[in-house]
Amino acid sequence: MDHRTPRTSELLAAVLSAQEGEKVAIGDLVNALRNRAFGILFLIFGIPNCIPMPPGIPVICGIILGLIGLQMAMGRQELWLPETIAKRTFSRSLLDTIVTKSRPFIVKFESISRPRYEQFAGPVARRVVGATVVLLGLVLLLPIPLFGNLPPGFAVCVFGLGLVERDGLVILAGFGATALGLLVVALMSWAIWQGAIAIF
Repeated sequence: MDHRTPRTSELLAAVLSAQEGEKVAIGDLVNALRNRAFGILFLIFGIPNCIPMPPGIPVICGIILGLIGLQMAMGRQELWLPETIAKRTFSRSLLDTIVTKSRPFIVKFESISRPRYEQFAGPVARRVVGATVVLLGLVLLLPIPLFGNLPPGFAVCVFGLGLVERDGLVILAGFGATALGLLVVALMSWAIWQGAIAIF
């Protein structure tokens, strides 16, 4: 049996269909995902940084991703969330937007992804990924305008796909996306700083 059954796209669709109310509690979402919570939640809270979203969403995503990444870095197998975060809700329409807009890209990715380079998808590698996502979560807290949240958000999504599909090559690509994303954010921050100096 394929360990990836259901596939990521199918699981996201199932999670969405299981939410009947207008609000979705983060804790209920974690419970529904169970042992695949880390990778899928990287996707769910990484994708909003890659598509147009209301102001403030990147900050919330950054806090949650930092907490999830910290637990992965600590080697936890099951995700725990503080009650204040677990009870926090967001609209079902937001989850619908995330799943609907990301599904075509995820389906294409699934057609080429497979378990490989398992040494980069094992326990040690997962800890390193967790620590890296903590860093990316902190970057998402920075008030960088325009597309400043896109590079770290994209890197988190790559990690999420690699973890769920157990694809070590994709996880390696996640580290590459992280390095490139941090470089882009650094250059944008430098440009903003230089602009502020020129004005004042």
